[in-house]
Amino acid sequence: MAKTPAGKPSNPHGAERFNEERAAYTVASAQPNLEAGVEAIRDTVKTLKPVPGVYRMLDTRGDVLYVGKARSLKARVANYTQINGLTGRLQRMVSQCRSMEIITTNSEAEALLLEAQLIKRFRPPFNVLLRDDKSFPFILLRSDHAFPRIHKHRGARKAKGNYYGPFASAGSVNTTLNALQKLFLLRNCTDSFFNNRDRPCLLYQIKRCSAPCVGRISEDDYEGLVKQAKDFLAGKSGQVQADLEKQMAKAAEELDFETAAILRDRLRAATFIQGSQAINASGVGDADVFALAAKGGHIAVQAFFIRGGQNWGHRAFFPSHTKDVEEAQVLSNVMLQFYEEVPPPSTVLVDRDLPESELIEAALSEVAEKKVQLSVPQRGDRRRLMEQASRNAVEALERRLAEKGTRAKIGREMAEFLELDAPPERVEVYDNSHIQGAKAVGAMVVAGPEGFEKSQYRKFNIKTAQTNDDFGMMREVMERRFTRAMKDDPDRERDGVWPDLVLIDGGKGQMSSVQSVLGELGIDDVPVIGIAKGPHHGREGREVFHFPDGREKMLPTNSPLLFHLQNLRDEVHRYVIGAHRAKRSKAITASPLDEIPGIGPARKRALLLHFGTASKVRAAALEDLQRAPGVSEKVAQQVYDFYHAGG
Repeated sequence: MAKTPAGKPSNPHGAERFNEERAAYTVASAQPNLEAGVEAIRDTVKTLKPVPGVYRMLDTRGDVLYVGKARSLKARVANYTQINGLTGRLQRMVSQCRSMEIITTNSEAEALLLEAQLIKRFRPPFNVLLRDDKSFPFILLRSDHAFPRIHKHRGARKAKGNYYGPFASAGSVNTTLNALQKLFLLRNCTDSFFNNRDRPCLLYQIKRCSAPCVGRISEDDYEGLVKQAKDFLAGKSGQVQADLEKQMAKAAEELDFETAAILRDRLRAATFIQGSQAINASGVGDADVFALAAKGGHIAVQAFFIRGGQNWGHRAFFPSHTKDVEEAQVLSNVMLQFYEEVPPPSTVLVDRDLPESELIEAALSEVAEKKVQLSVPQRGDRRRLMEQASRNAVEALERRLAEKGTRAKIGREMAEFLELDAPPERVEVYDNSHIQGAKAVGAMVVAGPEGFEKSQYRKFNIKTAQTNDDFGMMREVMERRFTRAMKDDPDRERDGVWPDLVLIDGGKGQMSSVQSVLGELGIDDVPVIGIAKGPHHGREGREVFHFPDGREKMLPTNSPLLFHLQNLRDEVHRYVIGAHRAKRSKAITASPLDEIPGIGPARKRALLLHFGTASKVRAAALEDLQRAPGVSEKVAQQVYDFYHAGG
């Protein structure tokens, strides 16, 4: 099989990087069948070669069961046909396998990176999963402006500049940013805001910006502040503080007390940043620290993020699907999935020896485009830091288990109070939002055993019920939701398609609409409960729960179950209100010119600049339209024909 030079691992299907084949063997049966699974794997092995790559096991629907990597695809995949040597978990996986997809790579390190990418994308049920949907914030010091901007950044790192992170949370990055603005007086405003200032903004008045927008600081002096910020974020905080102390002393000698006071405040900001470090990481440089704790079949991985000897926060991860997997292997999988979104530092500290540590180092070095060293600290500051991470991992796991016990208890209480057969695994909560029927939006939020599952949230733009009809809107939302569920999974075999409980924000009217829709669709086994505000209409009031048979029940005001159900209702309320506001904001900024086919933002801007308003564009003659700058004769004819279709 031909090999090609490796490119960046951002696109697992890129032709320049990988060669992909799909095994054609499938069977119709969806029932677990060990013999059928082994036969499907054997048919795939016949086409494989002893080359590195990644394999995917698929079930009868084509859903990914497992993603694995191999130094030799032929040898690794063939192992799954030796049933007696497989654990019970792997035997269950093979019994559901009906086809395989193969991707060859140029090296085993590339295969390791691709494996982590595909696990993050497909979230297979037989792989260890890093259950964390949040992206990590960074501080970005841009370099594409004469007066660089410093601000918080999430997502793809496409803008030119220096990225500092990751930070464990938005709170930690905001705190650091506020202190950095006081310390270095760098702007955080957008370029458009910067370009349209004629006097300093409030940040200058409170000594958090040097006001380069109105010339209160020269470009050279601002560049000096930028250099100090880079040095500080790179770990040279002592040097920066020493320079500030010298400048302050000099200003005091020259009786420039105003400048001395500003430098004093900047020194205090530097002291605050260093004093807020709950973890002593001096001398460590750039490093991530990972420690694992296990108890009762559950695992927690604690991560510390150290950059320039400063602690930029810590995060606990609770991977899933870890049963029958060695703890060291779990830690390896968590790290590789974590570094799918975060660039690795030069040093990664772990609390135990990992399998294939040299291969992991090679893979991380490829991602970072520099040498990455993986080590288990034995003594000194690094060992003390690892011991602290280990203690945090144990404490995080204990808190998690306590919360899990509380959630399990609430689940049992919910099943009893709402008269369910078992505690619900998937709860869907629905609400609508509109103003007198305008810009109506419906929303669904989803809660599972681990809390809210935000990747499962859905918005519904109401299409048919445009009057002030809450019941009709709820009817449309439920009809669309469950029509889709019946289409996607009519036999109810897949997880995450059908709810175990539906909560409706509303009373008898909404309940009647929902029951009507489900009855028409022939769905009679999905529990539906309405939750309406109680007599006092507030958090302290006693919500009324409406049952399909017309009964009403209430809970005591101090009931933990009541608080939990209120929290579910409040979350869907928050989500749908946000969707409704976004829709209104978009409508406010909309223009009648948006409706004209072929008119993009540039041409719309040209027409509005020339004529002033959309109504004047509508009233313009064809000759006037043709004279507008940036508007061709063809576009002018399109605009004219759109408004004068009747002749």
